[in-house]
Amino acid sequence: MIDDLDLGFDEPERGEKGRHRRGFRKRKGGSGGGGGGRGKTFLALLMALLLLGGIGGGAFYGFDRIQNYFVTPDYDGSGTGEITVEIKNGALLADMADALVAADVVKSQKAFIEAAEANSRSKNIQPGTYKLRKQMSGASAVTAMLDLKNKIVNGLTIPEGRTSLNIYKLLSEKTKIPVKDFQAAAKDPKALGIPDWWFTRGDGKKSVKSIEGFLFPDTYEIPPKSTAQSILKLMVNRFLSVTVEMKFADRVQEERKVSPYEALIVASLAQAEAGNKDDLGKVARVAYNRVYGEFDCNCLEMDVTVNYYLESIGKPTKSSKQMTSAELDDPKNPYNRKLRGMIPTPINNPGKQALEGAMDTPVGKWLYFVAIDKEGHSEFAETYEQHKRNENKAREAGII
Repeated sequence: MIDDLDLGFDEPERGEKGRHRRGFRKRKGGSGGGGGGRGKTFLALLMALLLLGGIGGGAFYGFDRIQNYFVTPDYDGSGTGEITVEIKNGALLADMADALVAADVVKSQKAFIEAAEANSRSKNIQPGTYKLRKQMSGASAVTAMLDLKNKIVNGLTIPEGRTSLNIYKLLSEKTKIPVKDFQAAAKDPKALGIPDWWFTRGDGKKSVKSIEGFLFPDTYEIPPKSTAQSILKLMVNRFLSVTVEMKFADRVQEERKVSPYEALIVASLAQAEAGNKDDLGKVARVAYNRVYGEFDCNCLEMDVTVNYYLESIGKPTKSSKQMTSAELDDPKNPYNRKLRGMIPTPINNPGKQALEGAMDTPVGKWLYFVAIDKEGHSEFAETYEQHKRNENKAREAGII
């Protein structure tokens, strides 16, 4: 038993009342007594260490874990080598720390979080891909991520109103991913994250599930090694985030009395037809009035729908003057301008302002519009007679 060990210390003498005397009693033996005491002490310590060793290496492991509660595990210095780490959209400090620990950039989540909390600029760390080093201190990692030189910039701006095919071409030029890969990925909108309810229609027409309309126009940071599917998912997710924030689906059903999909189609029409952002809402109102109002044919009669069909079958688009009657009124064209009711799908990918125009349309009975100036502003009319007068204004201005 350890209680039986003589650890080499002499017990102090006690007086009659059991109090310690000021000094230790003299050791037995002569001048060699000191050496014997040191030998006994060494032996006792050795035996104690052996006993601790008998408990097992787990004792030391346990001590190391306990120590971590008091000392933040961290690397020293600015690290070595080079590694890329992606910080995803919406990542919190803890998420960033997890990504850095997984890549062995920092030693612990705690090291990065403490360093970030100590740096007031850490809130400026943005999603994206960073060039970092392995085994950096938490403070070095924070500093490196705040230096824009270490951020891999691979941004691409998708303008409003582009068709999906046009977007695939832009993406292919930027990423070198073939257009056919984007087309293949787009065949399954559900796999890209679009919920089935988005394709529900309230006009009784058959639902056509298309990616058109859901590729939100924005500037995107495209991570290295992205696939066609991952890029399209990124754009769809942005669309869903924006429309949820706008309460688009709820408002168009409550206020416009149409399904979100039909309102998305209207937003795409407004995006294509409005020559100026100020007219987006009015053009959307014309589309609603023509299809769901008292327009003679309850059809759109918009040339842009015909052009969308031409592009989809690989033919060049045309101006209104160039289109023949056969092309405008082709019964085989599901986007025929005389088609009764709303067309099957959106004809492009509208931006936020066009979505707002389709959701929050101004009140008006307009059925016609025509551009009257070089800035793209239009005049709107309720009757064909008014529209003819507006067309004369456009001719005088040299617009048509």
